[in-house]
Amino acid sequence: MVDRLSLRLVPDELWALVEPLIPGFRPRPQGGGTAPVEARAVFTAIVYVLTSGCAWRDLPPSFRVPFQTAHRRFSQWTEDGLWRRLHHAVLDELGSQGLIDWSRAIVDGACVRAKKPGSLTGRSPVDRGKPGSKIHVLSDRAGLPLVVAISAANTHDIHALKPLVMAIPAIKSRHGPRRRKPAKLHADKAYDQPGLRRWVRDRGIKVRIARKGIETSKKLGKRRWVIERTVAWLTGYRRLTLRYEREAEHFLAFLILGAALTCHKELRKLTT
Repeated sequence: MVDRLSLRLVPDELWALVEPLIPGFRPRPQGGGTAPVEARAVFTAIVYVLTSGCAWRDLPPSFRVPFQTAHRRFSQWTEDGLWRRLHHAVLDELGSQGLIDWSRAIVDGACVRAKKPGSLTGRSPVDRGKPGSKIHVLSDRAGLPLVVAISAANTHDIHALKPLVMAIPAIKSRHGPRRRKPAKLHADKAYDQPGLRRWVRDRGIKVRIARKGIETSKKLGKRRWVIERTVAWLTGYRRLTLRYEREAEHFLAFLILGAALTCHKELRKLTT
């Protein structure tokens, strides 16, 4: 039985994409325990944690999922790579309907404070040196997140551009083969490096990286607002507003899930 809150968090059309990707249940090595909790209930509980930002132990009993089970299954699914497969599946749905605009890709990053020490954290240059991580996003022209990644907060943006471009998945197209290369790449002055421009051009992508001391912020704003809105969409998931996870893999898992849900919201909006 799916209640109204659960249906709002995980509508049927989203679950139809998720269900085939869920790995088989793995019993505890020590044996014993109770019957496995329904996968949809666990997935919904995880989405609630991402959306609300609550601690695992504060998971409402109405979900009928023990918080230990939700956290354990989240860790298992993270290890299995579920979140990236889900993001790719949603992008395939968008691409097959011609809803991804490949005419331009946009790159940006944003720092997030870390509540606990952990992997991929560093002194934030925009938060008085407090520990944090940086979210990196590459979107299409409309702001749909195609690739997300994380690094320590003191990592310079120029080190993130190549991995983001190389990580663009091969996405279905309405007509023709899968596609993974935008026509043009836009980035702000933080990525201003001649070597990066050459690297992008060598891959057959036109490049438009703002030049320091030449182009004004007003001109940059014509393109930058799109990716800033994408970052705002992602940090609108309260679990991504602050980094609570010690393990970088878990924080990245929530980020990828947030990107998948963001893309699915646009899919629902554009197809209803």
